Amino acid sequence: MNSSPKPQRTAAFPKSSRLLKHADFERVYQQGRRHFSPSMTVFFLEREVAGGPRIGLTVGKVLGGAVTRNRIKRRMREAIRRHLLLLTASVDVVINPKKSAAALETVKLEAEMERAFAAVQQGKGVAASDSPRRARVKAKSK
Repeated sequence: MNSSPKPQRTAAFPKSSRLLKHADFERVYQQGRRHFSPSMTVFFLEREVAGGPRIGLTVGKVLGGAVTRNRIKRRMREAIRRHLLLLTASVDVVINPKKSAAALETVKLEAEMERAFAAVQQGKGVAASDSPRRARVKAKSK
């Protein structure tokens, strides 16, 4: 029997701090602002309802196979956990990592996440209307 106590986590990423619904992701993409950094693009939109930040991740297949994508997500979630307390605004955030995030050292990834959260907190970013997204084209099923 292992009687050693489990280590206490100081930082968490609870379900209440996650962006989960597709409609919320789309609303942030269409109405929100963008912050660009070398390894990620951060989309964010202030909410009228209080409750702190909600964060979502999107890691597309273009970044690699499932193993690579899951590794990127794990590393991004850990960086979010460590810096989530920097965000106090009631804001929805969607983080879209770039291919370079897969090879980035953890310390650099966390520093980039910290800068991104600071920009979101200050409301710095390009408005969605300044650079419209291309409309998604649904693939025809055969």
